[in-house]
Amino acid sequence: MREVRENCVWSQRITHRDLVPYLIEESHEVIDAVENGTRADLREELGDLLWQVLFHAAIAAQDPTDPFDIDDVAATLTEKMVRRHPHVFAGETATTPEQVLVHWNAAKAAEKRTRRSVLDGIPRGMPALALAQKVVGRATGTGADVAGAVPAGSVPRTEAELGDALLALVAVARSQGWDAERALRERLRRVEDEVREAESRP
Repeated sequence: MREVRENCVWSQRITHRDLVPYLIEESHEVIDAVENGTRADLREELGDLLWQVLFHAAIAAQDPTDPFDIDDVAATLTEKMVRRHPHVFAGETATTPEQVLVHWNAAKAAEKRTRRSVLDGIPRGMPALALAQKVVGRATGTGADVAGAVPAGSVPRTEAELGDALLALVAVARSQGWDAERALRERLRRVEDEVREAESRP
């Protein structure tokens, strides 16, 4: 990465912001490899995603006012993971996944004391279905009615009603432990298979 950053004219001009579309694309390619690819696909796509991390760190290392490099990134990550796993590193006990989650959430809450809302920290750039599922999950327990009911069998007549219907479905997905984003991706894969099959017919 250092060699590329120093000797590739294109790479020298790239900024964090310029890299965002590539980061999104590579992240989705990893997801596709996990859900639909081979082990070789996953190995390759994880490497491409790692390249994005290395690229961002190389850009950050050249910042004139607040530089940091990949070693700083790794050190920050290590400190965070040690804090969030007291049952591994600090003598606490967790024998079930639920107990692990209690430790994780307690450590995370301590780190984020400056947050004023349960919604703080949710990245707004997430895909809409995944964002909706995150917001609905965070809103649970606040008293807010974020998953408005849509009459069964009704067909949305406006875009606003469609939004209500989608949000209601996301709330159902969350209550069942389903991933709305993945469910739609998998259904779309079946549609793609059907389209390709139809195209192949004489």
